[in-house]
Amino acid sequence: MAKKSKKTEILICDRAGTPLEHKDGTQAKLLRFLYGSAPGRLALKGLTCPVVSRLTGAAMDHPLSTIAIPFSVKKMQIPLWEYEKVVYRSYNEFFTRMILPQYRPVNPDPDILISPCDAKLTVLPIEEDTRFVIKNAEYRLADMIGCERLAEQFIGGDCLIFRLTPDDYHRYCFPDDCAVGKTKEIPGKLHTVNPIAADYHVKVYHHNARTVTMLHTEHFGRLLQIEVGAMLIGRIVNHPHRQMQQVKRGAEKGYFAFGGSTVVVITEPWRVKIDADLRRNSIHGYETIVHFGERIGTTE
Repeated sequence: MAKKSKKTEILICDRAGTPLEHKDGTQAKLLRFLYGSAPGRLALKGLTCPVVSRLTGAAMDHPLSTIAIPFSVKKMQIPLWEYEKVVYRSYNEFFTRMILPQYRPVNPDPDILISPCDAKLTVLPIEEDTRFVIKNAEYRLADMIGCERLAEQFIGGDCLIFRLTPDDYHRYCFPDDCAVGKTKEIPGKLHTVNPIAADYHVKVYHHNARTVTMLHTEHFGRLLQIEVGAMLIGRIVNHPHRQMQQVKRGAEKGYFAFGGSTVVVITEPWRVKIDADLRRNSIHGYETIVHFGERIGTTE
């Protein structure tokens, strides 16, 4: 883990490809200390354990945690008028707050694939050996979803990485009308999903706890939707669904409690045409800001 590669530069842009200022100085320094030094790696062994995340989650559920809310609103410039007006009884209630529908409209066109969440999106093609590269780390889809045979069926499709940060809306939805298929929970550690971890050869989407759900969609064939836990975020909260239950596009699938994390969507070959701007930005090394319900692709 200590071996270091070329330093990752976090590049974020809008749909037009305009680079956006990204300030993560304090967080970046902390992560480089944790992953790049002997004392940091010793601390990391504890921080990545699920029990530590559960304890952190319990603290964020305590009424005293509300003292952090005003600081977070100011630091992350959160427009509270876009959210339901409620009295938050804990920081987690604030973190998992519900946005008003008019601020996250769901594109109604059935031939359009929508983003399942607010995030910084990267689009990666799935090669013949089911491998793809995220920043400096090489991944195998089979290892990510825990099934070699299933991974082979998605060769030629795309891997869509939706990285959420603390300022994002942390609820996620179904990207099309679909029947909810089998769900598989894969236990693991909880490394940061910040791209900096790739500098130290940590394959977070192989190691982190995650939930894999097969979606049998009306317009885009089969999709795999994967929710990935992250450091100090032990709770991936998916709403219960019966096997093959029908759900509508934009219906809430679940949410993450406290912190930032990742949703991954895997597409079948020749079923989804990802928008050219998103693919172009990804080729140039940029993550593109997208929002819950926004168009990201069309039927082939």
